[in-house]
Amino acid sequence: MNSIVADFIDTNIVVYAFDNDEPVKQARAREVMRERPDAVISTQVMLEWYSVVTRKFSPPMPAEAAGEGLTALAGLDVVPADRELVLRAAETADRHQLSIWDAMIIESAVVAGCATLITEDLTDGAVIRGVAVHNPFN
Repeated sequence: MNSIVADFIDTNIVVYAFDNDEPVKQARAREVMRERPDAVISTQVMLEWYSVVTRKFSPPMPAEAAGEGLTALAGLDVVPADRELVLRAAETADRHQLSIWDAMIIESAVVAGCATLITEDLTDGAVIRGVAVHNPFN
């Protein structure tokens, strides 16, 4: 990880950057990612992104293109999932009434030292475990 405090980017932002069916959100998501070349993601973000673009896009992204996308995402700082992260996420999910998946994202941001989580999935302006939530589409 970089010692510089970077923003953590959630899956939905990365997915929108590739979603031709959402041109307004696509443009904003690409802008967000361009503005943050030192962004942090997690293995969860990579896995969720691959699942969405190859299964939920219509038409699905071809596996070769999705693999190239994963390679590009792997160029960012990536927080790996491990048992300690999962256990902390379970505590955070319970304490803050979050899904385990959202709690994993928050805990990944905490581990990486990120002050901000860029997402549309949580309440804009909320601060959870010291991480400020920012919805770039507001």
